[in-house]
Amino acid sequence: MSYRTSPAEIEGLPPGIPHIIGNEAAERFSFYGMKAVLAVFMVQYLHLMDGKGSGVMNEAEATASVHLFNGAVYLTPFLGALLADIFVGKYRTIIALSIVYCAGHAALAGMGLFGASPWWLMAGLGLIACGSGGIKPCVSAHVGDQFGARNAHLLSRIFNWFYFAINIGAFVSMLLTPWLLEWHGPHWAFGVPGVLMALATLVFWLGRNRFIHVPASGRHFVREVFQGDGLKAMLKLLPLYLFVAMFWALFDQTGSTWIFQSQDMDRHFLGFEWLPSQIQALNSVFVLTFIPIFAYAVYPLGDRVWKLTPLRKIGLGLFIMAGSFALIALIQQWIDGGARPNIAWQILAFALLTVAEVMVSIVALEYAYTQAPKTMKSLLMCFYLGAVAIGNFFVAGVNHFIQIPDAAAEQLPGQTATLPGDWRKDPRNVLLPGYDGTTGTADDLVQRIADGVPTSLEIPGQAVFDEAAAIVQRLTDSNSGRFPDEAVVTTALEKLRDPWGSPLRYQILNSLRARLISDGPDRKSGTRWDLGLMLDLPDAAGAGTPSWTDRFHPPEPWLARRKRELGVKPDKADEPAAAGFKRTAFSGGQTRLHGAAYFRFFTWLMLATAVAFVPYALLYRPKTYLQD
Repeated sequence: MSYRTSPAEIEGLPPGIPHIIGNEAAERFSFYGMKAVLAVFMVQYLHLMDGKGSGVMNEAEATASVHLFNGAVYLTPFLGALLADIFVGKYRTIIALSIVYCAGHAALAGMGLFGASPWWLMAGLGLIACGSGGIKPCVSAHVGDQFGARNAHLLSRIFNWFYFAINIGAFVSMLLTPWLLEWHGPHWAFGVPGVLMALATLVFWLGRNRFIHVPASGRHFVREVFQGDGLKAMLKLLPLYLFVAMFWALFDQTGSTWIFQSQDMDRHFLGFEWLPSQIQALNSVFVLTFIPIFAYAVYPLGDRVWKLTPLRKIGLGLFIMAGSFALIALIQQWIDGGARPNIAWQILAFALLTVAEVMVSIVALEYAYTQAPKTMKSLLMCFYLGAVAIGNFFVAGVNHFIQIPDAAAEQLPGQTATLPGDWRKDPRNVLLPGYDGTTGTADDLVQRIADGVPTSLEIPGQAVFDEAAAIVQRLTDSNSGRFPDEAVVTTALEKLRDPWGSPLRYQILNSLRARLISDGPDRKSGTRWDLGLMLDLPDAAGAGTPSWTDRFHPPEPWLARRKRELGVKPDKADEPAAAGFKRTAFSGGQTRLHGAAYFRFFTWLMLATAVAFVPYALLYRPKTYLQD
């Protein structure tokens, strides 16, 4: 069947526009819904999907994985653009990759039904990265293809609706899918976005006879790309992309580290308790609110004082982003001290972050488009998306680097390989070689296992750490059930030493968790041989006023039901002891950069980026290229 390849001479809206807007709203619902719960799923749910209850992913590992996925999503637009512009055209590219996209959601929704869930997670995220990223440069360009000379004046109105559809889809999904995950489990939380993606594909396919199908340009595209001013424009814009990359390195942590921070906060706000993953939904509300405010009030008023050129807007936005992360670092400092600040503080940080987004992301995207030669606009838009990928890969690299290996987890597979084939049937203790690499010495670790799953660890000097934990417990009881100050505990523990003479350090991690830690047998801090106990207080945060949403969900969260099915006993101490809090021994497995120090690192990095942007903006000589 043949399709129109050029717009009709009409003055009204092109007939295919409703299909594009509907497709975009459903597709963004599916993507942001899945992404909203991804980090929490990796840490709290993934290890329970296959009925084993082992192999828990820590927050740094989950953060690295989420940002690797984000990076892949924004790297694959190059493939989508080349496929559309050279080979098969935009429509066929969107349909084909949307089917790949749906397959990715199906893989996520089916985790735990058969096969190994970590492999299905990797496959699903890989397919979604190809599908979502591949259609990015095609969908918005497909919108522009529908308009001719007589109705081109409506293009800006449609792009406003396009952006509105994106944010409405994102807002609804980021409220709904965390709730589905909490109460109905991963199959629903990933399945509903998958259904919406299938619906998006269907809506787009139904518009096939109404669309304008601009054919691929083939080798003509390749010949034109690097002619004329193309290379010069690319070199001029390269630093801008790097500055934008650092902006996105911070911005996309709202879907990872900011979620983990909100778990340690009082999330009662506007009359009900928010789930950690739901807070990011407010970003869409702020975007829709701030865009008209800045367009019709802030920018015109600012121009009266100081001409706000695009580069000046971007520079101011970078400084505001540093301020947003400085506030997040301050919140984390309160949490590190044992406080439980209200989520309103993080919402304020979200407001600052959205101001930065309006001034950096939207302005930089438009500016990069105007500075790109006519034949390279699609390609340079992909370079802009590639900058987002670089920022996410940077965050993934940082979180990979700061992880300290877990000595027991590293050595357990080698030791269990020598056991009889039926070793999983009975509870047993496995002796693990310590720092000296041999068993039968003072630095051995003892891993307790039940049904093939590690349950608890016994570390060298366990009695010393238990004595220290008992001291902390007494001080906690006398402090109205709150962890005592670090200085008080440090004084109380000053005579205690681990078996190698190193002092025991006490650190508050949040209002419910503290740790006792020593340098261990290698006498070096920050290695896999650091020994200690995690001390966890019972979480009574949910015992307050019932929320109006309580009537819409089952009486028990999915995670609690799943743990009961598997026989996992949360909230029980690993070792029976007089202490009222849970004690969990560890050897390594921590991070080199944690708490407020982590967020301060990115704050200073963003501030340095903003300062470095100033001379670039002063030296840049703009040259605008617009379509005839």
